[in-house]
Amino acid sequence: MKNVLWFDEIGMTDLPAVGGKNASLGEMVSHLSALGVRVPGGFATTADAYRRFLAHDGLGDQIAALLRDLDTDDVAALTRVGGEIRASIERHPLPEDLEIDIRTAYDRLLHDDADPDAVTWAVRSSATAEDLPDASFAGQQETFLNIGGIENILTAIRRVFASLYNDRAIAYRVHQGFDHTEVALSAGVQRMVRSDVGAAGVMFTVDTESGFDQAVFVTSSYGLGEAVVQGAVNPDEFYVSKPALRAGRPAVLKRSVGEKAVAMRYTDSRAAGASTAFVDVPLADRARFSLTDAELEELARQALVIEEHYGRAMDIEWGKDGVDGRLYILQARPETVVSRASANVIRRFRLHESGTVLAAGRAIGQRIGSGSVRVLSDLAQMDSFRAGDVLVADMTDPDWEPIMKRAAAIVTNRGGRTCHAAIIARELGIPAVVGAGDATRILSDGQDVTVSCAEGDTGFVYEGLLEFAEEETHLDRMPELPVKIMMNVGTPDQVFSFSRLPHRGVGLARLEFIINRQIGIHPRALLEGDLPAELQAQIDERVAAYPSPRDFFVQRVAEGISMIAAAFAPEPVIVRMSDFKSNEYANLIGGERYEPHEENPMLGYRGASRYISPDFRACFDMECEALRYVRDEMGFTNVQVMIPFVRTVGEGHAVVEMLAENGLRRGVNDLKIIMMCELPTNALLADQYLEFFDGFSIGSNDMTQLTLGLDRDSGLVANTFDERDPAVLQLMSMAIQACRAQGKYVGICGQGPSDHPDLAEWLLAQGVESISLNPDTVVETWMRLAADAPADASAGTSS
Repeated sequence: MKNVLWFDEIGMTDLPAVGGKNASLGEMVSHLSALGVRVPGGFATTADAYRRFLAHDGLGDQIAALLRDLDTDDVAALTRVGGEIRASIERHPLPEDLEIDIRTAYDRLLHDDADPDAVTWAVRSSATAEDLPDASFAGQQETFLNIGGIENILTAIRRVFASLYNDRAIAYRVHQGFDHTEVALSAGVQRMVRSDVGAAGVMFTVDTESGFDQAVFVTSSYGLGEAVVQGAVNPDEFYVSKPALRAGRPAVLKRSVGEKAVAMRYTDSRAAGASTAFVDVPLADRARFSLTDAELEELARQALVIEEHYGRAMDIEWGKDGVDGRLYILQARPETVVSRASANVIRRFRLHESGTVLAAGRAIGQRIGSGSVRVLSDLAQMDSFRAGDVLVADMTDPDWEPIMKRAAAIVTNRGGRTCHAAIIARELGIPAVVGAGDATRILSDGQDVTVSCAEGDTGFVYEGLLEFAEEETHLDRMPELPVKIMMNVGTPDQVFSFSRLPHRGVGLARLEFIINRQIGIHPRALLEGDLPAELQAQIDERVAAYPSPRDFFVQRVAEGISMIAAAFAPEPVIVRMSDFKSNEYANLIGGERYEPHEENPMLGYRGASRYISPDFRACFDMECEALRYVRDEMGFTNVQVMIPFVRTVGEGHAVVEMLAENGLRRGVNDLKIIMMCELPTNALLADQYLEFFDGFSIGSNDMTQLTLGLDRDSGLVANTFDERDPAVLQLMSMAIQACRAQGKYVGICGQGPSDHPDLAEWLLAQGVESISLNPDTVVETWMRLAADAPADASAGTSS
């Protein structure tokens, strides 16, 4: 029986011999190197060697005796017993033959290396029950980085062996039903990638929140990746489109700048426990992205090769060597949370009350939990934690897991979506808000809070115990409908989750919501110079990661559109050009410098009139550039363009000409241009408008208020607002029939059909092609329409 095996001679079939992590490294070295997957080489000690180590001088019997009567729910006892076991292992000498084989292998590594005097090594743990598709032992055992010299290597290996009996590992095996004696450990010795002077992180070949499998999710920060895994840093986050990548097109869907306040770097020591340290990152570097688009796409291509080889979603650690500039894969294991979720069942949590926001950060888990706050700064305080408490800490590591499993929710100051706290919260099925900044200062012991991660990318900690509910939808039980159900989408935060609902695309994607959320600055302030110093400083801070203010606007808008397009592809996504009113534009940074004061902005400088105005033309051109990039460069030709609030046929014609001048010409690359039918003139002159447009989307809100001459925002006349008024119905009928006569698209994107079942029935009878709803009303309205539909109606919608 061998004590040592080289990575290039092992694969997944050797998992019992070298554990999941080392078997996967060997698999990639042996089978994927030729396909462009770059994995640093090394060797692994075997599970048999570990077992002989434990059998030497009765060490295994001592461990068994200490574990025999241990109650792992008794945190104090678990801490005491785990500490005794680890100390015994670290003191225990390695069998002579094992030590000789390790020394020989290490000498060979140095002999084969191009720079033996400078190279250092990672000593990684690899358990024989680790990285299995149905269990996640990841992060439970220790890894030591930047280790140099054979004596330090041998010490690190003993400490790796001891880490099989970390408190969290002991508890996890008990709770998962694994016999302690059946799990063995292999130590991997792998060449270090110089990410200490580069960047590193984690990527998943599936979205970790929604399970969306057509994008690669990448996190990245400066320095060694352990900082990202631990949650010591709020990293940059990116999404990369798999279809665009395979087609050789620009594929980065989303870029988010993380704080990246610290980086894990090398120290002068090469000994385990002293070889790395955190250092502050310069402010200018924090404001920039830690990876280029080209590097992101190269990483994602390697991820696709790995995913296709293993045939399942993967969780991958990577590093960028700051010396040679190359990207390396450091680990790869099966993703074990969203991959196991049922594809036919959607669970959604919904708050029924509002409350005061106490803290906010990255939302993990798409769930809601509540309880009393317990702020912990040290593991010694674990005895004070009660089942059902909300755990609040600076960050967590695997030592915290025995109490994390008893928490109703988790809140941390630091960390991103791939940090330890996030991973464990997903596995436990509880909400977590990570990277909340100063939650440990703001929140107090005993304070009742509700933690909501069901409202998008941002998770909120609310004051008090708010009422909430869990809803479950079985997609395989959804009845057929005689109409297409589409969705209204504001921002891209939740689109991957929304796309799991049954749908036929997006009937209304509001560009102004994307601008408000992802830009926050008036477009003219980005284009024009000579700004006051304070305003310029605000803008400079926001655009620092992009080449220029203009690029910031175009790229951020393109990101928002492409996220929606990717989520719902190949179904159509109808993107409405920005429809801010002057008072709404004025609320953006710098907006008051450029916007007029209007007594009734609802009827003022908006829609098509704004687009054709010389003062706004350059801003409109930027919106067009973003749309053209998403369609023509990224390849999302499912994106269609919609023009709002068109007052005259001449305005409509002028806007269509402007679109063509910006490379968005009707019919080219299958582009359709839709018009919002929301003014009486649009219905009365429908045939004339349709000469320039490929269909109508009826905006029932504006159509109703302008037909009845009322302000829907005025409480004095709000009771008169009703989309079912005969005059409104007459105009909607004219629009529908005009489109049907010309064989053009006609849908409705107001909430009327959801609020009024009889209006929905009327629209179906008129022959409307689609009804576009807010996501939270899709299932309810679907079921209501199915109940009211004729028994022989054919299906118009599929999931």
